[in-house]
Amino acid sequence: MQASHSHILGIEKLSSSFDAFDAIIDVRSPAEFALDHIPGAINYPVLNNEERIEIGTLYKQVSPFAAKKLGAALVSRNIARHLESSLIDLPREWRPLIYCWRGGERSGAFTHILNRIGWKAMQLESGYQGFRRTVIDGLEQAARDFTFQVICGMTGSGKTRILQQIGALGSQILDLEGLAIHRGSVLGNEPNIDQPSQKGFETQLWHALNALDSSQIVYVESESKKVGGVHIPDTLMEKIRNGKCIELRSSTATRVSWLLREYHHFLSDPQSFKEKLSLLTSRYGKVQIEQWHEAINQSQFEKLVEELLVMHYDPSYQSSIERNFPGYRTDYFVMLQDDSDEAFAHAAKSIIDQVTLRVAP
Repeated sequence: MQASHSHILGIEKLSSSFDAFDAIIDVRSPAEFALDHIPGAINYPVLNNEERIEIGTLYKQVSPFAAKKLGAALVSRNIARHLESSLIDLPREWRPLIYCWRGGERSGAFTHILNRIGWKAMQLESGYQGFRRTVIDGLEQAARDFTFQVICGMTGSGKTRILQQIGALGSQILDLEGLAIHRGSVLGNEPNIDQPSQKGFETQLWHALNALDSSQIVYVESESKKVGGVHIPDTLMEKIRNGKCIELRSSTATRVSWLLREYHHFLSDPQSFKEKLSLLTSRYGKVQIEQWHEAINQSQFEKLVEELLVMHYDPSYQSSIERNFPGYRTDYFVMLQDDSDEAFAHAAKSIIDQVTLRVAP
């Protein structure tokens, strides 16, 4: 497929063309779309999950010709359904970008019909596969271009809240945990929300970095390579870990108070809390886990959280930060006085001021 055709958009122009279209339409199956898709795309499948499997099986077991005949009938029927429902009231000026897996049969059929109707539809060259290469290349480039200021701190010190406050004050941030939909520990999954796939996470990461200015510092939390079930791309992780660090410190009492606020869903779902702690059995043994379970039964949450910090999280943090972040210094920190909004605002401004002073010529 040649990008010289007037209805085909070259993949290299995608990043600069998002605002040129009224809609980006992914015509792949719902399962393909759920795994990953171009940010902002909507799914108008021309083959559903079952139909896609049926056509693939027919292609392999009978013949490509047989598969194309049935495929054409199914695709035509599904496009007609989208026209009669989602597209029927759209004006002639509406301008969509269409893509499928490789920029071939499915998106080609949809684009052709829309153009024959009178809309100015464009088809994305190379489809999702081309977009995926753009994401991978873009993340590699970002690892070379960006400079990261790392905010480190023990579990419960409020790093994510500080990061959000820094963003509210106008500085650039990259919220890795927000993109991963996970808080980065054994208790870190968000209730009732699934994490993205690895490809989906990388797409969101690429999209977030595209919105930032690589000539300006980006604030980011210290993270492990894995955030829940997804991992940060190696080159980007290496660049972040080699960034300068500033530590957010707070008292154990403040950290306990903050964690009880942030993880309140576990307090209302004791069984889930117990199941998560049971994942630590191989490390601490059944007796210790049973003691923690009993603390949950007795609603002794403050005592339990403090024990978890002192026994589990704090030693792990100290070992990890010194091993993985060479820019970490014990004498470069900001204190969070308590877990009030005022304290977070003050600490965030102090971090920005210190970082600005440190990088000033």
